[in-house]
Amino acid sequence: MLNNLERIQIVLVETQDAANIGAVCRAMKTMGITSLAIVSDKEYSIDRIKTLSLHAYDVYEQHTRCSTLEEALRDSVFTAGATRRRGKFRKYFSLLPEQLVQQISRIPVSGRISIVFGREADGLTDAELSCCDAAVIIPSSPEFPSLNLSQAVQVITYTLYRSLVPVTGHVPIDKSRLDTMTGHITEAFERIDFYKQDEKEEVRRFFRDIFARSALSEKEAARIEKMFNKMAALKIHHSAP
Repeated sequence: MLNNLERIQIVLVETQDAANIGAVCRAMKTMGITSLAIVSDKEYSIDRIKTLSLHAYDVYEQHTRCSTLEEALRDSVFTAGATRRRGKFRKYFSLLPEQLVQQISRIPVSGRISIVFGREADGLTDAELSCCDAAVIIPSSPEFPSLNLSQAVQVITYTLYRSLVPVTGHVPIDKSRLDTMTGHITEAFERIDFYKQDEKEEVRRFFRDIFARSALSEKEAARIEKMFNKMAALKIHHSAP
């Protein structure tokens, strides 16, 4: 059974510039997607692909070459064609990248998903788009709406990665942990005889308010505790007779 990213296949239709294929490979691999199909009989410059793909050349090495789009999509349970053009014989509506992810999430994980990108100059033809189950569009400025092929692939694959792969971001410590940390700090100050008057509670509130606004992570909180404990230990050591 394929996982959420392994099931994604990027399909390039008659890409004109080998450098763009290399850039697409790099865009794919940075987002954990490595399945590439190319619909073309053209021979591409390996040097240009290697130059732009850098350490993602293996994506090209393992790609599938197809003579027709129908062949590339044969094993797919869902396909989406990237397009920004509208027309009488094109799809009635286009999904946003986020909506595409929602659609993919509803499809059983045993099937391959193909996302199709057309030529650099004029994209997918009406017939090619009709081979796809849906169209996906990347919103862009009407004054300059054209994206480079690899940029379009990057936007789509990034959206897929962010939505289909659990990514743990910054998690601030909770109130209880914050109280524990500020307690360690105020105790460290007490061990070095910092307080000259009854100011321990004031110092605790001072540091607590600062750190509460900082939204510290557990790793940051632990390091701050360690620094204050080390400070206190050094002061006591140097003060010893």
